[in-house]
Amino acid sequence: MQLTVTSWNINSVRLRIGMVTDFLGRHAPDILCLQETKTPDEQFPAKAFEKAGYVHQAFIGQKGYNGVAIVSKLPFSTRDAMAMCGRNDARHMTVVLGAAAGAAADIAIHNFYIPAGGDIPDPAKNEKFAHKLAFLDEIGAWNVAKRPTDRPAILVGDLNIAPYEHDVWSHKQLLDVVSHTPIETTTLERLRSEGGWTDAARMLRPEPEKLYSWWSYRAADWEASDRGRRLDHIWLSDALRPTLRDVTFLREARGWERPSDHVPVTATLEL
Repeated sequence: MQLTVTSWNINSVRLRIGMVTDFLGRHAPDILCLQETKTPDEQFPAKAFEKAGYVHQAFIGQKGYNGVAIVSKLPFSTRDAMAMCGRNDARHMTVVLGAAAGAAADIAIHNFYIPAGGDIPDPAKNEKFAHKLAFLDEIGAWNVAKRPTDRPAILVGDLNIAPYEHDVWSHKQLLDVVSHTPIETTTLERLRSEGGWTDAARMLRPEPEKLYSWWSYRAADWEASDRGRRLDHIWLSDALRPTLRDVTFLREARGWERPSDHVPVTATLEL
């Protein structure tokens, strides 16, 4: 059985639902994990996803910001959302695939939207950056307490950190820019390693290949300048590492009409 999982910061699911359903019609991943849905639960476009064949849904959102969702062709047996850093700000959702999912049964899917962290990389001067570091610490504590990689598991999301030198357009110029500062990159790598996770993209496409999933709206010509960052990630537990066959970044999506500033990242597993 082949299992495809896509992670995409959609930057408002209601605004871009047509774009999302078009993507689903063309690429048809088994599971789509969205971040920054910016939609309260009662306004989530559930029917549009059902019509597209994604009848199994788990989502949590707020008006105007944050929000995560998992929509799937395969059934869930359980779902859970954690309140991170004592805030119910809709930044996490987990589902476990049920027995009806066949070979994919019992795989846990963890979808995270880590805070961006503002503009000043100093927790003493910037509460948003302090929150981001605290959020990372809580993921590390969750890794230790819950041991999510003891079972087949996939962690996806907009982690808002580009950890490696070739995950950004200029390592030297971005060392003091939030998302690529040493404290962020080393912290993310530590919790990934200590948690027993494998970075799927870099497993198949190691450095020095440049990999980006985000290009700023501020660029006059994002494609020509190509000042991207790899902020969106798919991690695998050891049990799933041998099953990884492909990881793709749909760069063309950044050029669609009224796009998100992030593009879909998809992992293909052979179970």
